Amino acid sequence: MIAVDDLLAAAQAETGLDDFGADSFREGLDVLVRSLNSESKLSDLGQVVVPMLISKLLSQRLQIEDWYRRHPEIDDEPLVAPLFGLGLPRTGSTALAFLLAEDPNARTLRLWEATEPCPPPSTVEPPDPRIAATAAGLEMHHQMSPRMALLLPSSATGPEECQDLMALDFRAHYFQAFAYVPSYADWLVDADLDSTYAYERRVLKLLQWGEPTTRPWRLKCPSHLLWLDHLDSAFPDARFVMTHRDPTEVMVSVCDVYREVMLPLNDDIDSHYLGRLNVEQWSIAMERVMAFRAEHGDDRFYDMDFRAVQSDPIGEVRGLYDWLGEPVTDEFEAGMRGWWETNAETREAAIHPEPEEFGLDLDEVRGRFTAYTAASQDWIRRRG
Repeated sequence: MIAVDDLLAAAQAETGLDDFGADSFREGLDVLVRSLNSESKLSDLGQVVVPMLISKLLSQRLQIEDWYRRHPEIDDEPLVAPLFGLGLPRTGSTALAFLLAEDPNARTLRLWEATEPCPPPSTVEPPDPRIAATAAGLEMHHQMSPRMALLLPSSATGPEECQDLMALDFRAHYFQAFAYVPSYADWLVDADLDSTYAYERRVLKLLQWGEPTTRPWRLKCPSHLLWLDHLDSAFPDARFVMTHRDPTEVMVSVCDVYREVMLPLNDDIDSHYLGRLNVEQWSIAMERVMAFRAEHGDDRFYDMDFRAVQSDPIGEVRGLYDWLGEPVTDEFEAGMRGWWETNAETREAAIHPEPEEFGLDLDEVRGRFTAYTAASQDWIRRRG
C-alpha cells in the first residue's frame, strides 16, 4: 500500500526541505494514491517505479519552492505570448514540436529539464549532468520497450510535453498511462486545473530565469484540449497551433501507445478499457475545444492537417511563422531539414494492432467525432 504521508515525509527527508508551497496538489495526490491502492494492477517493477515517480515529483516541488524562497525575483520573469501545440494525440504534434525546437530564437521545454527542473539550468555550469543522465535513462527505457522508439521520437535535449509540469500539481493525463486508475481518470477529466497551469507558469519562469535573452516558449500537450478554459486563465495571451488527423487513425494509435507504456509496469492490461477511456476522453476534449473556439473565436488558432505536414513540413512551418509574424531564419530551416531527414526512416513505420484488440468499432468512433471532423475541415479550409 502506498501512503501519502510516507511519500511526503520521504521527499522532505531526501531534500531537507519542508515547504511544498500551496496545498492545491494534495487533492490530486490523494485521489491518485487511493486509485492506485484500490484499483491498479502494478507489476513488481510498477510497484517500485510509480511510487518513485510520485516521490520525485514531490521532491522537485520542494526544490522549486526553495528556489523561489531564496530568489523571489524569479516571479518577475516575463512569459509573453507562448505558443501551445494542441491536437488529438498521434496527429503529428510531436514531430512538429521537434521542428519548432530547431528555432534558435524560441524556447522549448526540453526533456531533461521537464523531468528535473531544479536546479534552474542557468545556475549549472555546462554540460549539465542531467542531460547525460536523461539520455542514459532513455536508452535503458528503449531497451526495455524497443517499440516506443518507433512510436514516439524522443531525445534528452528534445522537446517534451507539459505533462511533467502538470504532474507537479498531480493533475496530469500521463498517470493513467502508467497504471489502471479509473477513479483518478474519471476525477481528472472534470477537475479544476487553474492551480495546475498557475504552477506550470511558476516552473517556466524558473527554467528561463538567468538566461541572457528572453525567448518565446514553444510548448505542446494534447491534454490541454480538455482544459482550455483553465489554460487560457493562466496564459491569456497564448496562441495555439492545432494539428488534425482522422480520429479513427488516432484512436488505435494512441491506445497502442498507452498499452506499450503500461506493459512493463502492470501485470494485467485491459485493452478494451484503454479503448473506452481514450474514445470517451478525447471526444469530450474535442467538444470542449469546439465550444472554446465558438466562444472566443479562431484568431488565436492556426490549424494544420497531418498529411500536409508529412508532405511539406518546412512549408507548413513557414505558414505558421507567417501567421506568428516571425521569420524562419536560414539556421532554423537547416535545422528542421536535418531533423526531418534524420528521422525519416522511423516516421510512420510503426504497425499498429487491429482496432478490435481495443474493442474499437471504427464506425462508432467516427460517429463520436463527426462534429469535430467537420469543424476541423472548415478550420483548415479557412486558414488556406
